[in-house]
Amino acid sequence: MLVRTTHALEALGRVDTLCFDKTGTLTEGRLRVVRTAGPARTLPLTGAAEQRVLRVAARACPADGRQLAHATDRAVLDRVAALPPDTRWSLDEELPFETTRGFSASLGHDGGQAVIAVKGAPEVLLARCARVRTHRQPTGRGELLTAERRRAATATFRRLAGEGLRVLAIAERAVPDDGAVHDRIADQVEDLTLLGYICIADTPRPTAEDAVRRLGDAGVRTTMITGDHPATAAAVAAELGIPGADRVVTGAELDALPAADRVRAVRDAAVFARVSPAQKVRIVKDLRRAGRVVAMTGDGANDAAAIRRADVGIAIAGRGSDAARSAADLVLTAPDTALILDALREGRALWRSVRDATAILVGGNAGEVSFTVLGTALGGEAPLSTRQLLVVNMLTDMLPALAVAITPAGPGSDEFGADMRRVLAVRGTATAAAALVSWQTGRLTGLIPGGGRRASTMGLAALVGAQLGQTLIARWHSPLVLATCGVSAAALFTVVETPGLSQFFGCVPLGPGAWTVVTVSAAGATLGAALAPRLLPPPATR
Repeated sequence: MLVRTTHALEALGRVDTLCFDKTGTLTEGRLRVVRTAGPARTLPLTGAAEQRVLRVAARACPADGRQLAHATDRAVLDRVAALPPDTRWSLDEELPFETTRGFSASLGHDGGQAVIAVKGAPEVLLARCARVRTHRQPTGRGELLTAERRRAATATFRRLAGEGLRVLAIAERAVPDDGAVHDRIADQVEDLTLLGYICIADTPRPTAEDAVRRLGDAGVRTTMITGDHPATAAAVAAELGIPGADRVVTGAELDALPAADRVRAVRDAAVFARVSPAQKVRIVKDLRRAGRVVAMTGDGANDAAAIRRADVGIAIAGRGSDAARSAADLVLTAPDTALILDALREGRALWRSVRDATAILVGGNAGEVSFTVLGTALGGEAPLSTRQLLVVNMLTDMLPALAVAITPAGPGSDEFGADMRRVLAVRGTATAAAALVSWQTGRLTGLIPGGGRRASTMGLAALVGAQLGQTLIARWHSPLVLATCGVSAAALFTVVETPGLSQFFGCVPLGPGAWTVVTVSAAGATLGAALAPRLLPPPATR
């Protein structure tokens, strides 16, 4: 695991939504053709019909000797390699695949006839098909694609996609053999003859399902972003155990929504299908607008922009991942999604250390300020002198805070960190309450006669005791924190009970009754701070 930016691990500790690209990230990225099917039935094609569909699919791939940009092309050509050479085909021009277009095409000659071979998304190509090649008419232009046949063809690819297969429609068209065709291949991809479908499978990574489950246990919402058909995406998400796998939204559906509705749709969806690279970026941005802290994980060039826009960008090493690695904050050097859990654990531990240290410094001081303001309002003068406030800060902000900052977070660091504002509010309230109860008890009861200095001494002792108690419950597992809290408690007792030293700091020695009030107040505040996260409602999502 390689950390490329300093904020990555700390930001990981706050991540609550993890977006996965599917191919090559949740799956192994080694696609293979597992089936061919005719237009109107899911039964596999055989013999000459299967060879024809595979050959036309291969013709629509880049030419031999050129780098293949898409894993689907490699899968098709690997499958066709087992067939006899296609000696009848000569390539003239190509139209490469683009997500926004939804298909790739090649113009060439099949024998003496100019032909355009096309493969692409079924819902895109079906709209461009006018004929269909059936088992009754295996050659020629085929039969008219009537409304009934179109419905049957649509039902076929949806059933195949529902099995978790990536489905590509294969079609062709004979065209005039003139130069005008070369200049506008895209315009000639119409009035096609549908030959059938090829089905491609991609095996999920062995660790992916367990990683998704453990991320859910850690409080992280998992979403999947893919260019596949919605039915395929939903089937794969369900196989991986992604919660809400049936909540699927497509890139086109998001494009049609107003901004506010789109943010809500992105916030609620678990699977995004038929998504382009630009739409991936917008999904990440909308999740952040919805108040999520987002990590984006991918391995390809089409993931790079979304990786860069996320709060934490994570790249998985693999073929063709240079752009993703350059954009990422964190690079997993092995193609194993389970490594994200290790990174999450480190990030949560770091964030919890930052949170606890900040709570000691900011939350404790907020409690001191609140106690001072309320005590002044009730008593007419400040309950603690300047020297006494310095004692409080020395005993709570020095050794205990330093120990918390340098010790591991320990048990519970895999759990999602509490909201920082709520942590500060709870600590400040508990600290101020403990000090105020002790100070007011010293003022209003006759249990300990002696005036305002005794009351202020009780308030000081409760103020320190409540803060040390809350520090202990946060890091009770750390011997260093235990030791520093013990030293601070002993120092407090020494300052209060040592004649001369006690007077120097404006205190008076306390008897057993006063210490009992202080102890009960500090313990009650500590217990309340420990129970508050369980009793208070979780912070609302924006």
